[in-house]
Amino acid sequence: MVPSVQQPVQSAASSGTLTLSVDSLSPGIALPKEYTCDGAGESPKVSWSGIPAGTKSLVLIVDDPDAPAGTFTHWLVYNIPPASGELAQGPTSATKVLSNDAQQGESSNGFRGYYYPCPPPGSTHRYIFRLYAADIYITLPTADRAAIDKALNGHTLEKTEFITTYTRGK
Repeated sequence: MVPSVQQPVQSAASSGTLTLSVDSLSPGIALPKEYTCDGAGESPKVSWSGIPAGTKSLVLIVDDPDAPAGTFTHWLVYNIPPASGELAQGPTSATKVLSNDAQQGESSNGFRGYYYPCPPPGSTHRYIFRLYAADIYITLPTADRAAIDKALNGHTLEKTEFITTYTRGK
């Protein structure tokens, strides 16, 4: 299915280079247990700044490239209003639309919403949070990783990433 594109009323103002923050972590620091299967499994607060001119929406993708069966997408959020500045910390939610009108796509296992990290016992996995500034608003009846990747092709103004890890006890 080819995504349709809508032009929203206005785009975000430019304020410099796109940056991404996860919780109050520094890049490479371990993800707190509360955001994993060993804790409450809540999504962390994610915030951004430096939206490039022409941005119509943002897309957040969280991947685990170290998953045993290959890269696993844990969270897929699209049509995030750039001016909102953040996605709040919160419990996992299977709702399609978040409070800021952003939409959630399906993780690699078909779950809609934040699917908490849960590496095999005794292993350390990396979790890559990628934020894309897009010059489109994506209209899809349902979205998985392949559909979002296709929609972003040729429509990404800028992207940034934040890498964290999690080691699960034995």
